[in-house]
Amino acid sequence: MSEKSGKVEEKAFKFAKDIVQLVASLPSGEIRSILGKQLMRSGTSIGANIEEARGGISKPDFIHSMNVAKKEARESLYWLRLLSEFDSKNNEKLTQLAAECDELIRMLSAIVKTSQGR
Repeated sequence: MSEKSGKVEEKAFKFAKDIVQLVASLPSGEIRSILGKQLMRSGTSIGANIEEARGGISKPDFIHSMNVAKKEARESLYWLRLLSEFDSKNNEKLTQLAAECDELIRMLSAIVKTSQGR
């Protein structure tokens, strides 16, 4: 495992924890049950797909799983942006999480690009 992929794993795990805490803090209602559930699924699956990539049996398998993780990060960014339109109470936290998510996307893109070039 490269240093970069180890760092992305840690970052994805912290991001997932922060997502769980955020969704748990949302008031009950449709926003929590719909947007929160979608964000919880995509935000926690980033790290799971990175872990799956580590166990990949081939280079194409690794690249595929990292691409799936990147897609989940992009989806998470969408749900964070949408949630920020309806939840001004958590605006600072949502902005912070969106920045972290954007960084994850950049890191995953770099890992995929580097892996494809080898």
